[in-house]
Amino acid sequence: MAKKLVIKVTAGADAPERCSQAFTVAAVAVASGVDVSLWLTGESSWFALPGRAAEFELPHAAPLPDLLESILAAGRITLCTQCAARREITEKDVIEGVRIAGAQVFVQEALGDDTQALVY
Repeated sequence: MAKKLVIKVTAGADAPERCSQAFTVAAVAVASGVDVSLWLTGESSWFALPGRAAEFELPHAAPLPDLLESILAAGRITLCTQCAARREITEKDVIEGVRIAGAQVFVQEALGDDTQALVY
């Protein structure tokens, strides 16, 4: 099993099941002691903003705010630089603990030793 897991989630409310799966896998991995880096891109970018996860609903799924909180507590969450810029989101807008970084950092993380990358 990989010691590090990099997950890129591209879906948000537009594809709720895919979005929920990414957050659930990230939270379960964190709870299992895996070093997790979750990347918010595309429509999932909005979840970097305070209160936005609470607006997300999917029957029979764990609440997104709970998943987000657990990932932030023991993993890393990164908002894509270009995705943030397209949505006019800045570092002062995001939840504490969320960083903004670009493709170079994603590639560096995804190609690290003992790393598995997943895209949802």
